[in-house]
Amino acid sequence: MAAHNLGAPQLDSRTDGDDPHRRKSEAAGTPGADVRADGGGIDSRSRPPGALGAEARATASSCETSVATNAEPAAPASALADGHASALSRHPRVTRNVLLVKADALVPCSTAEVVIADPARRADGRRTHDPARLQPPLPDLLAAYAGRDLAVKCAPGLDFDKLAWQGEIEVVSLDGAVREACLWSPGLAEQGVTRRATVLSSSGRPWTLTDADPDDIPQREPGQWIIDPDGAVVRAGLVRHYAAKHRLWQLDPRIAYLTGDEVPEGVRGFRVLDRLEFREKPLRAELHRRDCGPLEILVRGVDVDPDALRARIKPRGSQPHTLIITRIGRTATVFVCSTP
Repeated sequence: MAAHNLGAPQLDSRTDGDDPHRRKSEAAGTPGADVRADGGGIDSRSRPPGALGAEARATASSCETSVATNAEPAAPASALADGHASALSRHPRVTRNVLLVKADALVPCSTAEVVIADPARRADGRRTHDPARLQPPLPDLLAAYAGRDLAVKCAPGLDFDKLAWQGEIEVVSLDGAVREACLWSPGLAEQGVTRRATVLSSSGRPWTLTDADPDDIPQREPGQWIIDPDGAVVRAGLVRHYAAKHRLWQLDPRIAYLTGDEVPEGVRGFRVLDRLEFREKPLRAELHRRDCGPLEILVRGVDVDPDALRARIKPRGSQPHTLIITRIGRTATVFVCSTP
């Protein structure tokens, strides 16, 4: 099996041994594969010159041939001119099967079964969330490789609703921070899955959640705890699925905050002390009554600047508290919580 690499990073974000669609990593790891890395989607003005070297090493380490390409003729030379070149030289198995050439990412130059792409995420010097403003434009890239197995690394903030994507969209976080998204074509995706959240941790086991998991949750009054799901779950649109898995429910159907009477293991939860309609004067009085000192403020669905609000409240006490400000129905609501 051959793979055509368009400036892609690691072949697969999963580290869990129970991979439900292992073909994603196997697609480029078959002995004797022809891995072609095309950097036509890399903006040399915003990407360090060694990027192609790292990506070529990632693919070449498990495939017979890695061809790293770029639209700029000077880029291949610079790609091996920095620390990545020395990294490659420390791995003779990799060095001998890496070839750098010039090519256009929108002009297929191989018959590889799998295409791995990493388009640049800046337009006019600024990061963009518009698929049509990536370099190369994502719609054009998808059209150029229509009908072929394709994996595209993207920014997690990309507006995926602008794409008529028939495969799987995966969002990946590491230690609570959303890092990447990847589009997997139907041939590389798990059957019946269109959205996936993959949560990685440097200190715990990784886990995944998909839209094939149950999402039936009750409608109830807020419980004893409020939980803010991992960003990968929120970006992937799997808040209800996460709630169903952990016997939680939503504060409001349009808001990503969850609530329940128990906190999932290993998750940061906020114990509710009081619930108020969000008005600053009574809120300030309540916090002063509670001897509030260090104050964490989380906001969703309400136009509030946490730093400005904290300055106006002027907490001078000794007890740490957390405010969760959100909208329930049409009412702006604040939950006064203990800080975990």
